[in-house]
Amino acid sequence: MSTARKRVYKTVAVEPAPEAGAGHRVLLDGRPLRTPAKAALLLPTRALAEGVAEEWQAQGESIDPNAMPLTALSCSAVDLVQAKRDETVGELAGFAGHELLCYRASHPEALVERQRAQWQPLLDWAALELDAPLAVTEGVLSVEQPPDALAALCRAVERYDDWRLTALALAVRISGSLVVGLALAEGRIDARAAFEAAELDESFSIEQWGEDAEAAKRRAGLLAELTAAERFLALVADAR
Repeated sequence: MSTARKRVYKTVAVEPAPEAGAGHRVLLDGRPLRTPAKAALLLPTRALAEGVAEEWQAQGESIDPNAMPLTALSCSAVDLVQAKRDETVGELAGFAGHELLCYRASHPEALVERQRAQWQPLLDWAALELDAPLAVTEGVLSVEQPPDALAALCRAVERYDDWRLTALALAVRISGSLVVGLALAEGRIDARAAFEAAELDESFSIEQWGEDAEAAKRRAGLLAELTAAERFLALVADAR
């Protein structure tokens, strides 16, 4: 889906999968969607299927993959996460060893206070709700995290089904923080708050020195992906 393709279909529809309990599928001119790996794209909820269908219906003469984040996440769930679940869990759990929110500035005081105000509540949430108290340090030198806390965070990741794990993976990779990703996935914060936590240092720097066009584009893309992960999670949870 990396290159533009001409739209050749006219109709988009959603229907229950023929197999009982297999979810829903999206039809283009009556033909069911498949993933890039040619697997059947069976979606767990009607809400997610309708969201994917809306993306395909909204396409113009050419298909723009960048305008279909729900489709991309759904295909990733089937082709990548389901096939490599253990690897995905291990990768995400590995972020805890160098958790972004644990590395604090020593100055200036305004940045120190902002990190404390925005990051510490998320670490407190992880300690209380996930039984994962993490150590905080100043600077960039690595701090060793408690093994019990790392194990608890790994268990938290393992509890996700393949669909929610796909969204969590996007949020963690984009934000660079397992705690931020889990807080978003659990509804502790929304996409905007996740963006603000992940980009706190960059936002502080921009306030001091300004923002160039490349940085603005990168940040807009980060927020868009976190928003897509948030919506994907909501649609997967929608059992109507």
